[in-house]
Parts: sequence; C-alpha cells; structure tokens
Amino acid sequence: MQLIEISAPDFDLEKTLDSGQVFHWERVDNGFMGTIGDLPIYIEQHRDLLRAWIADSSIECLKQSNSMKPAVGGAVAHYFALDHSLENIRQSLPRDRAMEAAKEFCRGVRIIRQPKWECLATFICSSMKQVAHIRQISLALRKRLGEKRKISDRIVYPFPSPERIGGSSEKELRECALGYRAKNLLATARRISNGEVDLERLAILVDLDLHDALCQLPGVGAKVANCVMLFAYERLRAFPIDVWIERVLRENYFPRTRKLNVARLRRFTQEYFGEHGGYAQQYLFHYARKNKVAGGLGSNPSNKCRATPRPSLHDKTSA
Repeated sequence: MQLIEISAPDFDLEKTLDSGQVFHWERVDNGFMGTIGDLPIYIEQHRDLLRAWIADSSIECLKQSNSMKPAVGGAVAHYFALDHSLENIRQSLPRDRAMEAAKEFCRGVRIIRQPKWECLATFICSSMKQVAHIRQISLALRKRLGEKRKISDRIVYPFPSPERIGGSSEKELRECALGYRAKNLLATARRISNGEVDLERLAILVDLDLHDALCQLPGVGAKVANCVMLFAYERLRAFPIDVWIERVLRENYFPRTRKLNVARLRRFTQEYFGEHGGYAQQYLFHYARKNKVAGGLGSNPSNKCRATPRPSLHDKTSA
C-alpha cells in the first residue's frame, strides 16, 4: 500500500463521517475504510494531518506514478472540502443559543463533496429510514451490485453505477432491503443510464431550477432534492427538512407558534440561516441526533453564549 499525507486543519474526520451525510465508511483500527468514488482508501487522522493508504492495484490504475500523490491527495482534500473556511462559515451563522451549542459540538465537521449519482441514489434509499438502516441498504447494494476492491486484507465495494443498478431488477433491489424504494431507484437509474438525465449537466442550473429538475426524478421529493443539492452539488444554502430537523426548528425557534406550515418554515431557514444554511442544518441535525434531543438545544445554564432574540413567523406573508 502507498501512504499519502494531507494537511487538514480545523477538521474532525470521525465527526464528519458520523454526521449523517455518507453511510458507507467503516471504522477499522484507528481509522476508517471506504471509497472516494471508485478509489478504495483507508484513512486516519493525527491532529491536523490525514494519513491515507491506497492499494497498490489502485496505484497501477492511475498509470502516472509521478502525479499519483497529488492526484490522490487532491481527491481526498476535495472530498472532505478541506478548502472550506470553517471559521468564516461559523461566523456567518446566527448567534442564537441553539446554533451556538450546535456549532461548538460540531467543530471540525465539514460538508462532504459526494459523487452525484452515489449521493442521489443513497438519499432515494433513505426515505423514512434511520441512519443505521441506510448504512445497511448501502452496504447491501454495494456487495450485490458493486465491484469488489481489495485494500490490504480487506474488501470494499464502490457504489454501483446507474448502468449496473438500471440493468438489475426490482426484485434484486428489494432483496437489498429497499422495499418500495426499489422501484424508484430502478426508474431513476434507468433514466440516467439511458441518457435521459445528465447529472453533471444539471450543475449549470441555478438553485431553484436544480431543485425542480431533481424533483422530477422518481423517489425525489423536496427533502431528498435538498440533500443532493447540498452534498453533491455544493449548494451550501440548501437546508433539507425532514421530520427530525422540523421538530428541532419548531421547538428551538418557534416554541409558542402553533400555526406553522412547512412552506413558511422553509422560507424562514433561507432567510435566517443564509448562504451557509446547509452547514447550519448539518450542525443542528448532528448535535440533536447525537445528544438525543430536539427541544432546548443549548439550554444548559452553563452555556454562556450570547443569544439573539428568537425570530417570529407572525408576518403578513402567506404560505
């Protein structure tokens, strides 16, 4: 195996991989085993340094030994968004009590840049599922339809291509515990594999048009579209709202507001959290999930962060 070292200040590998963005990385020894696209990789963090090992077979596939280290190091840095200025992002987020507590708990968490098809397919499979269940589905799909790759004495599986999934059957996909999601994943994979939809070309669209285009795909609603926009297209304003994060928002920002529909809640997140709303959502979601709370984030009396007044939805605009 070949070792590559990447500088990674202001980054927490473990928290980032455990924050509900990706679902295939496995803890092994002192690090994590997984894939970045088709590249199998084992990675550890030592303070501000990432140490990544790739298999000799992967090195041979790159064919350019002189450029191998920069190429792999660049792929790792790009995947984990090490170029994002987390300090500037944190400073841009609101300074209310809940957000301050979430920011502190999630220090070092970055929004991963995921391969577009892998991200889309995974979140189609995520509907009404908890993180542990999504991990099981992802692993089942990879083992059944992915290509086996070896790194050291372990086997990993890159996510299967749309052509591979599109060429399977709904029965095969249901055997991966997808349930009703199998039909949607199969239909979307076939639309992509036959050229009807080009995920790369969608990147030129503005946010609203990208959201609408994604929602045209089977199995993609508003929440999944926003997840894909955030994690695959790097639209950092995107703020996915599922049942859990809706509860977090309601109980922390509007505890006394009874008439609060999702449309108005979406408008609030866009206006209140701003250009880095995706980071705000990820921090609130991860903090609440790991601490098993929704209401009263940051309400510990020892939390001395400065809080801004809670906003109100009692305005004159209609949903």
